[in-house]
Amino acid sequence: MAILLHSSQAQDRTLGVWFQEIQQGHIKLPRFQRYEAWDWKLITSFLNAVVNNLPVGITLVLEVAGNEKFVSRYIRTAELSNDSTVIQHLLDGQQRLTAFWRSMHNNYESHKYFVYLPQFDKQNPDQYHEIEINCYSRWTHSDESRRPLWADDPAKCFWRGLLPIDLLCPGDKEAQIDNWISKATCHLEPEENDPDAFRKLRQHNEIKQKLKGKITELRERVTHYNLPYLSLPSSTPKGVALQVFINMNTNSKPLNLYDIIVAEIESVAGESLHDLKQQLVYKCPKASRFSDMGDLILSTSALLQDRAPTYRGMIEMDMQVLLDNWNKLERGLRCMSKLLESQGIFDSARLPTNAVLAVIAAAYELIPEHGDFVAKGEKLLRAYLWSSFFTDRYENSAATRALADFKEIKKLLNALDYNEDGISEVPVLNREEHGLADENALMAAGWPKNTGILARGILGVASYFGANDFADGKEISYENIQTREYHHIYPKKLLEDADLNSDRALNCVLITWKTNRTIGRKDPLDYLKERVEIADENDVSNRLKSHLVSYELLSRGEYRNLKQEKLKSKLEPEFNAFLLDRAKLIYRAADRLVLGEQPTLDSIVNS
Repeated sequence: MAILLHSSQAQDRTLGVWFQEIQQGHIKLPRFQRYEAWDWKLITSFLNAVVNNLPVGITLVLEVAGNEKFVSRYIRTAELSNDSTVIQHLLDGQQRLTAFWRSMHNNYESHKYFVYLPQFDKQNPDQYHEIEINCYSRWTHSDESRRPLWADDPAKCFWRGLLPIDLLCPGDKEAQIDNWISKATCHLEPEENDPDAFRKLRQHNEIKQKLKGKITELRERVTHYNLPYLSLPSSTPKGVALQVFINMNTNSKPLNLYDIIVAEIESVAGESLHDLKQQLVYKCPKASRFSDMGDLILSTSALLQDRAPTYRGMIEMDMQVLLDNWNKLERGLRCMSKLLESQGIFDSARLPTNAVLAVIAAAYELIPEHGDFVAKGEKLLRAYLWSSFFTDRYENSAATRALADFKEIKKLLNALDYNEDGISEVPVLNREEHGLADENALMAAGWPKNTGILARGILGVASYFGANDFADGKEISYENIQTREYHHIYPKKLLEDADLNSDRALNCVLITWKTNRTIGRKDPLDYLKERVEIADENDVSNRLKSHLVSYELLSRGEYRNLKQEKLKSKLEPEFNAFLLDRAKLIYRAADRLVLGEQPTLDSIVNS
């Protein structure tokens, strides 16, 4: 191995060159590597590092001379039809380069990436002060259009200060960039008979030039961004290359922000934050169900000092004030946990977004323990909570948006006599800016075991109404949610046999592992019959209803002995009808919950 290390070479390579090498098919992946695994949050974080010229580590390649040592494949969506000469195998760095390649083409099925340019933002002027990457969910509406529609409209993107990230793609993009700028700013071009046409035309040209200059600057930054690599020579034995790959992919626990602040507090205040944290875990045991207690301490403390719960906001906190606020922090985390549990949110695995935790905890500073205002204040917090789950507010810039929402919530809580109309001052509660996800968006939401906010929000609504197990009838709780599994209502195998997507949030319920194993691949009608043989049909119907699942629609699901086209022709319309029915119920419930109301199950199902 010592000989090998002497012969390996660390080299610089710009993203522009990486792009060209991938484009020409010179770089491939060994097939033993896992497939694309990064979610939109990790992709956004990586792209933010690139546009802000921050380091993201080093990659590892194995030089190829002649025959490839490993069976290989192209980077996703970079597949070439013609045979090309492979010169390198990418051993480490697949996720980064896949994210780079795909974002430069903006070809993700369910997301679109933009560069946020605050100086051009007309929707929220002066709200943010830094360039950053924003990611927005996409879905197909029933009319076959891609939603949201504004994401494909240059003028509406520009009004939001958003630039499609594929305009930064290395290579010759001059015509495409000029065309986009023209469409994005065409509404600023004056009419010929406008008496002020000359001034407006000059302003229009200045904006175009300014925008073109910014795009050129960012393109240069992306193209010349250095992503270095360690090169193993082609003579490296196959087994050794594998061992290096394994070693490079072994995770270690780096020093984190909490450790840094612990050290600072102990040096400044002479108190141990570790000891205080352990006391907090003992006094507020439920809070740690939702997030790491260290993260909760820092993010909530930052908001209590009117700072964003970001790295910078946390590191710049007054550490003595953090300690002075400890009692507020303790009560806030205890009340936050109680509020979330009352809404059927029990742990981090089912929490749609953790951005809400610190906001709610910090807001309890202004809500008394007793009196009429408690109900009013908690209604506002419930509205905030559910609005965070069913709008796009926290899909991007979660920490800075949490601060903006928190500041407006504070204003309302300080004005004890605020009325319902005033809550729209909280950005996430402003329906003109952040409308609720509609039924089509609900139907497009993916599997809630993943990190999607909307998908988990859908699951949260079902948990709110009890989510009784199909077999034992027990209501969901923190104690039994740990033994529940994500169950496909219409079985995964059944839908796959008909070439239908089974991994929809609306096709998911949480039931016990035992019930899940019992149901397996059975048709919906079959496993409902089994339940009815043991329990009363009305009881079974009510258990499904607690998940906002229609017993009537599900009981039609009999597909025995149906194959291929016959199976699909019967199953597809019935499955879509089921999804639409559940989407309407979920939307009806969400529409009430985002107002801070506490609807009953019957009021949703029977309205």
